[in-house]
Amino acid sequence: MSAIEWLNQKEPQPQPEPSEGTTRRYISVGRQPSPEPPLIPVEEAIAAGFPGMEASDVPKPAPTPEFSRDELEEMVIAALRTVFDPEIPVNIYDLGLIYGLTIDPQQAHVDVRMTLTAPGCPVAQTFPGEVEQRMREVPGIDSAHVELVWDPPWTRERMSESVLLTLGML
Repeated sequence: MSAIEWLNQKEPQPQPEPSEGTTRRYISVGRQPSPEPPLIPVEEAIAAGFPGMEASDVPKPAPTPEFSRDELEEMVIAALRTVFDPEIPVNIYDLGLIYGLTIDPQQAHVDVRMTLTAPGCPVAQTFPGEVEQRMREVPGIDSAHVELVWDPPWTRERMSESVLLTLGML
């Protein structure tokens, strides 16, 4: 005998009529909604091998700068002072080749605007890459971009007094 046949055999039970002032209470029958599954951290889901989960799905916390903007600026300038012009034995910072620095401690990034002593400088193609590399070596800096600009043109008036004195030009 099937379940349907068995159900059809049973006689329905009479339901008592509700008395005055009472309300009927209905009970839900059938499939009840499942409780929400507990949330699993993405890292655990990836480790467990859940399909469709990749390491790139792991949310990355906002970077916390290790150094203040002023500390980073000091370290960036110190690093720029280790890069020397190939024609003049002076570092590019004191030579006045750096026109601007923009440091973003949150993104660990630095933008450098610089020029060269002459547009026909033989290192014009490679020098910006060397400066970028030196910037990425600074603790607290992960990326750097060097923009080579020609306006305003570099002149010896951009050199510091100590460089002019060292080169015997003062």
